[in-house]
Amino acid sequence: MDVVMLSRIQFAATTIFHFFFVPLSIGLVFTIAIMETMYVVKGKEEYKRMAKFWGKLFLINFAVGVVTGILQEFQFGMNWSAYSRFVGDVFGAPLAIEALLAFFLESTFIGLWIFGWERLSKKVHMICIWLVAFGTVMSAFWILAANSFMQRPVGFTIHNGRAEMNDFLALITNGQLLLEFPHTILAAFMTGAFLVTGVSAYKLLKKQDTAFFKKSFVIAVIIGLVSSIGVALVGHQQAQYLVKTQPMKMAATEALWETSSDPAPWTVTAFIDTKNQTNTGEFQIPYLLSFLSYSKFSGEVTGMKELQSQYEQQYGPGDYIPPVRTTFWSFRIMVASGSLLIVLSLYGVYLAARKKLDNRNTWFMRLMLFAISLPFIANTSGWIMTEIGRQPWTVFGLMTTADGVSPSVTAGQVLFSIIAFTAIYAILAVVMVYLFVRVIKKGPYADNAAHSNESADPFDKEGVPHAVSQ
Repeated sequence: MDVVMLSRIQFAATTIFHFFFVPLSIGLVFTIAIMETMYVVKGKEEYKRMAKFWGKLFLINFAVGVVTGILQEFQFGMNWSAYSRFVGDVFGAPLAIEALLAFFLESTFIGLWIFGWERLSKKVHMICIWLVAFGTVMSAFWILAANSFMQRPVGFTIHNGRAEMNDFLALITNGQLLLEFPHTILAAFMTGAFLVTGVSAYKLLKKQDTAFFKKSFVIAVIIGLVSSIGVALVGHQQAQYLVKTQPMKMAATEALWETSSDPAPWTVTAFIDTKNQTNTGEFQIPYLLSFLSYSKFSGEVTGMKELQSQYEQQYGPGDYIPPVRTTFWSFRIMVASGSLLIVLSLYGVYLAARKKLDNRNTWFMRLMLFAISLPFIANTSGWIMTEIGRQPWTVFGLMTTADGVSPSVTAGQVLFSIIAFTAIYAILAVVMVYLFVRVIKKGPYADNAAHSNESADPFDKEGVPHAVSQ
């Protein structure tokens, strides 16, 4: 019943749940914008129907994401008031910009997009959805600017015991942000793309509206391939940046207790004994950690024991080693999920190019249905590694997590709110899944009685084929 731990659990739970919706919104609206652009360029009604159908899922997800995001900001004042007082002048600026500019941009043009199908010209309507997509990306930028300050504080000065911003440009050109932002956005594009491919695969397995879902699959799997490769490339750059700015996180990610040899091997798996600070049963790949850290097959990586001594001299007595097992395994779960997504999208593009997206590849379609979960697993494990690996700091080098908690909040209050929020989130999850399933089962032609799917009677009441009567 420790207040700090309960507050951390609550913030982790609400953040992880909220982060299910954020990347999906960003990725879905980007895919929808591409579909509507193809409608404007090619003039084919099927692309318009794609934008409308996948747009329904986006709107459901966006609405739930807004509700879950509200609690995030409240917690800074409720559970983390000491933190808010210390960094409010810096941390609050990007959050305010996100709410006042980016979110209002999204909300305004979502309304125009929903109600403007028959009222706006094709091009103006297409611009609306691209502005929504731009708004979601900018929302992520400002939120990540705030988070990047926690990872690598820049653009501030300490005055009267508080951090005050003195360089806004430094805040938005933070090296941490310049890598964290593209990594997160590409992961979001990947998340949206694999939802579309997974749902399309399900419909192809059911042999429902196959022409529609084949095209949806092809568009999404190309986005999925490009974005998943991009995530891996930017992730590699992030690892090299961590070696310089957060070496303890990098060492914990590798469960590296002692400074490595030169060249350093990469540990694939290990049994980690945090009590005795040793590993057993390690399976290692020679040279690979040096390559990940420096893009060359040489160079040592500093271990946690040596870094602990350095941090004690720099920051004073304390335990500066983060939870190693969590950091180590969350990183590997992220990498494994991302690697599998690259392989699946590569094979999906191959099948699309060979025009083999049909029931001859039932096993692959089933895998793609499962693959809907992989971006969420990768996003969550990556975020856990990023935040847990920074412990015990809430603002690296400036404030520990224990110092940031609200002094007046009791353990009982936090526990009650955890239970209440979890119950509310469970209800929201059930409602969202129900609405998603309902929309998917109805299919893209549910709102048009003149259309019928391929499993229905292809003729109208007068015996004329639908394709002709339309």
